[in-house]
Amino acid sequence: MESTIKILEALEKDARLTPEQIADQTGVKLSEVKKVIKKAEKDGTIVKYKTVINWSKLGEEQVWAIVEVKVSPQRNVGFGAIAERIYNYSQARAVYLASGTFDFAILVAGKTMQEVAIFVSDKLAPMDTVQGTVTHFILKKYKEDGVILEEEGEPKRLGVIA
Repeated sequence: MESTIKILEALEKDARLTPEQIADQTGVKLSEVKKVIKKAEKDGTIVKYKTVINWSKLGEEQVWAIVEVKVSPQRNVGFGAIAERIYNYSQARAVYLASGTFDFAILVAGKTMQEVAIFVSDKLAPMDTVQGTVTHFILKKYKEDGVILEEEGEPKRLGVIA
């Protein structure tokens, strides 16, 4: 089990690693690395291999928002049925059941703020189980999936002279 965790942690940090590189990094035999990866892909432990792209470097603007949603859970199905309705929309990039004053935290993506707002107002808010939404637009991404997107370096603000 310990070797499985080492292998999966290595892949989670960098999905481009070859089995040979993982074996070198973890000290696990190559045959075991291949076996663990194949099994994890087959049983759904490995769900997807992902690339994190800093789209702003290409001038491709995307608008991201975190939408808090308060709902009334449905009798006999709880939150799962509501989550399924939400995650089937392509704009909903991630859907989380959360504790606190709202029930779901939804990561929403669109080309413009208006596109995100229309999704919230036309698709999400009118759902019969939704009691309310609060939308927080992401102004800048500093780190995503454990990767720092831009090094800040020296502060760019001028000091205030009293």
